Amino acid sequence: MEKLRSLLEKVKNGEMEIERALEELKFLPYKDLGHSKLDTHREIRRGFPEAILCEGKTKKQLLDILKEFPEDQTVIATRASEDTYKYIKNEIDDAVYHKKARIIQIGRSKRERKGSISVVSAGTSDEQVAEESAITAEVMGNEVKRIYDVGISGVHRLLLNLESIRESSAAIVAAGMEGALPGLVAGLVSIPVIGVPTSVGYGTNLNGLAPLFTMLNSCAAGVAVVNIDNGYGAAYIASLIAGGKDG
Repeated sequence: MEKLRSLLEKVKNGEMEIERALEELKFLPYKDLGHSKLDTHREIRRGFPEAILCEGKTKKQLLDILKEFPEDQTVIATRASEDTYKYIKNEIDDAVYHKKARIIQIGRSKRERKGSISVVSAGTSDEQVAEESAITAEVMGNEVKRIYDVGISGVHRLLLNLESIRESSAAIVAAGMEGALPGLVAGLVSIPVIGVPTSVGYGTNLNGLAPLFTMLNSCAAGVAVVNIDNGYGAAYIASLIAGGKDG
């Protein structure tokens, strides 16, 4: 957004010819890097820049993509290994690695804090997915409250944290095993609950299918469900809820 604003200001002030500005605007829809087409227009359309999924990409492809973002834009790359981070860090000095979330962050978020989101995990084993949500939500300009290891096997742990959850604009609830926690939370609060099934659990967990089905069949109203282990997607939806129309 700032790059477009700067471009228009230069034209307005006579610092840039219209033809040169038109040449620059050609890259607004996307930049074709050969192996990838970088959507540089997404922040203008959606309010948040494109996030880069590291899985399935080479380190060189990731570096090419990340270096093409404007310097004033905060970017995250998800599902990143520590080895990938070290490769990126050698070329992009301000890269930061959130190890538990497996997120590489380039630049610091300058977004005004608009909403409050509670990120809740059933067990410590679900924290990797929960942290993907928490870091993403913070980058998107939210205050995040982490409430971890409050699963239904010890429901008193959740009850002692209910007031904090109720004060939030939305709650993200990550749970593996049978995945009952989002429905329980939704039955006790008046805010939207976004369930994130995780692939944590024994055989009949079926790599996250069991908690996915439980969440989709929740008896409590107000539960929306994202895909298995999709912490990023949950944070995006929660951010839209917390930020209102202006996200």
